[in-house]
Amino acid sequence: MKQYTIAILGATGAVGTQMLKCLEEQDIPVGELRLLASARSAGKLMTFKGEEIAIQEARPEAFQGCDFVLGAADDAIARELLPKAVEAGAVVIDNSHAFRLDPDVPLVVPEVNGADALAHHGIIANPNCATIIGLVPTWPLHLAAGVTRMIVSTYQAASGAGAPGMAELEAQIQAMGRGEDIPAPHAFAAQLVSNLIPQIGGFDGEGYTSEEMKLQNEGRKIMHLPELRVNCTCVRVPVMRSHSESITLEFERDITVEEAREILAVAPGVKLVDDRDAASAHDRFPMPLDTSDQDLIWVGRLRRDISNPEPARGITFWCCGDQIRKGAATNAVQILKLLLA
Repeated sequence: MKQYTIAILGATGAVGTQMLKCLEEQDIPVGELRLLASARSAGKLMTFKGEEIAIQEARPEAFQGCDFVLGAADDAIARELLPKAVEAGAVVIDNSHAFRLDPDVPLVVPEVNGADALAHHGIIANPNCATIIGLVPTWPLHLAAGVTRMIVSTYQAASGAGAPGMAELEAQIQAMGRGEDIPAPHAFAAQLVSNLIPQIGGFDGEGYTSEEMKLQNEGRKIMHLPELRVNCTCVRVPVMRSHSESITLEFERDITVEEAREILAVAPGVKLVDDRDAASAHDRFPMPLDTSDQDLIWVGRLRRDISNPEPARGITFWCCGDQIRKGAATNAVQILKLLLA
């Protein structure tokens, strides 16, 4: 089997570290792995398949000879360095927001529009985590009845702010447990422990945040639905890992709850957890604790939308998925597997 030279840009962050694990878990044929990060991390060691690999400083020359680059750096670094990787002959799969809405860059969720990845010009974009988690179960329902509108509330874990966000929540939990003053927030707009923060990103003129608009803008591109209407509210919650979403869909055609349940039970990337009579809550509906550190989107609480004037054309459900894995690193490695195939 051919072996590939693969680099991870931003290898020391939460998503980059998970990309490293996913490459190993999914048995990607890696001949040489280059771990790229800031100058202050250069020389430190990370482990891949039992071998210690030294981190290199992320510089344009580090991409020479690479077949693929997985991007897990912020927007500014992605814009600066990833075009250099393409110039060096690599194919880039980038997790930042830098290229997602570029019309020449495919934006890909493999369960939805995997074929788009094959039409790349050097860069393929990984969507926003909440977009991925919401669209994996929405897509098969769209194929059945034609989605025209989405009303979504997201309940996003601290992991969405990366390792600093998780560390901040952990420090706040520990301080509260010891009866000490809560440390001042840095990763979030306010204290997160014992709180909810209904702002992720900056506000636009209509009062929506940048995070809220991603689901509409990215969803339209991924599903090839330029007229898709989305109303989204994004909330940061004191959960360490795994995002949750409440989604109401409006359809062009009638669809029953039973039909939706049957579709989701066999949908790629989905696990249906929807037994209202189960003795354990873990079998009744998805929860972040159960969906962390795995790659499926768990879906439950299916019911018809009783606010829709045509009730047979509205479905509401709840879903949860690991933000770092399927919401970021796993999705990127799945795209890589599509290219290798």
